[in-house]
Amino acid sequence: MIGRHPFALSLSKGWPEQNQHCQEFTMSRGLCQSFSDTWILAGVRTPMVDYCGAFADANPIDLGIKVAREVLQRSGIASARIDSVLAGNMAPGGFDQFYVPRHIGLYAGVPHEVPALMAQRICGTGFELFRQAAEQVATGAASLALIVGTESMTRNPIAAFEHRQGFKLGMAPQFKDYMWEALTDPAPAISMIQTAENLAKKYGITREAVDAFASESFARAVAAQEAGFFAGEIVPVGNEVFELDGYKARGIRLSGKTAVADRDTHPRISPPEVLAKLRPVFKDGVQTGGNSSALTDAAAAALVASGAAAREWGGKPLARLAAAAVVGVPPEIMGIGPAPAIRLLLDRAGLKLADIARFEINEAQGAQTLAVQRELGLDPARLNAKGGAIALGHPLAATGVRLTITVARQLQEIGERWGIASACVGGGQGIALLVENPQAAG
Repeated sequence: MIGRHPFALSLSKGWPEQNQHCQEFTMSRGLCQSFSDTWILAGVRTPMVDYCGAFADANPIDLGIKVAREVLQRSGIASARIDSVLAGNMAPGGFDQFYVPRHIGLYAGVPHEVPALMAQRICGTGFELFRQAAEQVATGAASLALIVGTESMTRNPIAAFEHRQGFKLGMAPQFKDYMWEALTDPAPAISMIQTAENLAKKYGITREAVDAFASESFARAVAAQEAGFFAGEIVPVGNEVFELDGYKARGIRLSGKTAVADRDTHPRISPPEVLAKLRPVFKDGVQTGGNSSALTDAAAAALVASGAAAREWGGKPLARLAAAAVVGVPPEIMGIGPAPAIRLLLDRAGLKLADIARFEINEAQGAQTLAVQRELGLDPARLNAKGGAIALGHPLAATGVRLTITVARQLQEIGERWGIASACVGGGQGIALLVENPQAAG
């Protein structure tokens, strides 16, 4: 069956001979790995739903179960075939967060004997899931891995860490907003938005430029939504129960009057003149609530397989996962992380920027993404062509999975070969994945 599909030739060739030297790391002390015969078979996601919207009462485990079940169903792969489960989730969405990867696997029907692991690289978590799955496949530890990134920004807790030994007389309880506090890096003592402001000063990025970029992100997302592009990767979510023989049932109950969540809720036409009316977060700054990533809840899943497993499956893979790179950068300009990560990735892969047809770079903040664009000299037409996190949202652990699925689907849409998905990481890191469209490979 494999010979009937255009990806068969690429499967047999694997990683191009001249790129075999991308094996471990070096260059700017980053990690770079190539994967010669590792495949993304399929990927799906939930809609990205606004903060305190229809997913407000949904535990991220249950959102993860939903996409895990769906990616298996759409691919036609039996859950019993999975060798490894990898899941990511940053903030607790329930008291059962310890069990995120295990419960996602079990309630998706994966056998009890199959292990599950939680991975975390903050905003790069979804990419890290792909990287670790590819490592497992490349080393022969697994032939088929299920990865799930899931996040409820709404259910970030109001937390306290000082009260285990009780309350002192007259002391006010010190409960704080988990999400808000986590936006500040205590090492340089600045917030993530301030890191974007630092980049705006470094690269001479104006408020007008950031608002124009944000407006374009919204416009592209709306156009992609209206054209039906996102429908190809979204699984509709309604009220449902997840049964598991011998165990307590789990499920999703949507909030409000929504019967089915089947589309991203944040994209809307946002002209620059409207965005210009919003107050900056910091006096004389360029970042506002309108040109920073939106708060949304979502989950995304994918299947990562060896070449042998892909050939046994016999379908058309979404993409080949060709390489991954991770680097460190100064925490105070953490948003520039994608630039050195992408440079390292391309250097070790023997490719040039001109070879990459589509870039999906997470829009943590508008100024941050513009800084990366300017640092690399990226063609705006090839960057976030379907809109980005400003319009769609940035549910932390789900973002990298979503971006990778989206860039792979774009390559198929336009018939081009190479794409990169990337993100900056709080604390000062950058991560990037190189994917290949097998149908366009020579």
